[in-house]
Amino acid sequence: MLHLSSNPAVSAVFDRYPAKAKEKVMHLRRLILEAAEELEEVSELEETLKWGEPSYVAKKGSTIRIDWKEKAPEQYAMYFQCTSMLVPTFKMAFPETFAYEGTRAIVFPLDATVPEAELKRCIKAGLRYHLVKNQPLLGI
Repeated sequence: MLHLSSNPAVSAVFDRYPAKAKEKVMHLRRLILEAAEELEEVSELEETLKWGEPSYVAKKGSTIRIDWKEKAPEQYAMYFQCTSMLVPTFKMAFPETFAYEGTRAIVFPLDATVPEAELKRCIKAGLRYHLVKNQPLLGI
């Protein structure tokens, strides 16, 4: 069973988003929590703020952040450490499925449907990155 420790300041960030953006980012949060619950390797998940963005940290994983930004109001994103092989690997595994921002993010238009199954595979790779970083395609 997953133990989630959550910083109350995260809710305040979500509450500042416009309604549609909040709904979309909360959907990403739900997918992160579902993915974590499905992984035997993840028993604890920390929900906190990093760079002012809601962030999810698992013991053997790489930080995953989610956010909507006022300067790009028609999109929202899931961010990964740009020095990891996560986003470059996602680009190889899912070249046409997602829009990417360099080596750091998967970007979603506010009005698009998120490909949940594929995104959860990416999230799972992030949550157990240090266990899979030497596997082909990170075990995706």
